Amino acid sequence: MAKIVVEQIPVLADNYVYLAHEPLGGATAAVDPAVAEPVLERLAEKGWTLTHILNTHHHGDHTGANLELARQTGCAIVGAARDSERIPGITQEVSEGETFMLGHAAVTVLEVPGHTSGHIAFWFADSHVLFCGDTLFSLGCGRLFEGTAEEMWTSLKKLRDLPPDTIACPAHEYTASNGRFARLVERDNQALKARLDEVERLRAGNRPTVPVRLSDERAANPFLRADTAGVAKAVGMEPGTDPVRVFAELRRRKDVF
Repeated sequence: MAKIVVEQIPVLADNYVYLAHEPLGGATAAVDPAVAEPVLERLAEKGWTLTHILNTHHHGDHTGANLELARQTGCAIVGAARDSERIPGITQEVSEGETFMLGHAAVTVLEVPGHTSGHIAFWFADSHVLFCGDTLFSLGCGRLFEGTAEEMWTSLKKLRDLPPDTIACPAHEYTASNGRFARLVERDNQALKARLDEVERLRAGNRPTVPVRLSDERAANPFLRADTAGVAKAVGMEPGTDPVRVFAELRRRKDVF
């Protein structure tokens, strides 16, 4: 199968739109396009034709450009079948485990509810690239607007279990803020300390902190580590406590951080 090329486009205050381009077939997807103009500009710069929009969830800062981009390019709009009524212009409904093609690149759909009830992620296995929307952030995770702690913990474990060399592409630049909270949870985590140093260097140069390697997130992101003794202890719980309870308390504390 073919591998994709990824382009990152910063938009709004802290969103990222990604372009996934498959060179052999010439297909290009815009992942979670909030606004149209920057996407069209980058496509023109690269000489790429937009063939697909991939929506991880229905929020307006992820779907705001759907109709305009479809109007100008005739592209397909791919979104969750269970959330199809809330995805503007959807033309292709997908569900857990389904695989479809972007040109010659296979895309696997992962249902990862929690942030919203119909949230999905797009996994390009041959490229080891994951578009995770607002489920997984670097050093954090999405708020539970529509789902439960149990749903989100299950979703995060599903993403955590992907190959460690997976490159995760979150939809927001939240890493510095997430890191300040993570530091309070695991003060002695050396992987976290190294990641925070890297984040500080990147942001000082006005550079993005994502995409990020999944192995680094496994080691440093407390929300992926709710089943460890150290994180349980940090939120006042005994080792071996149900990780859903630990995760829920982590998320509660982050919500008021």
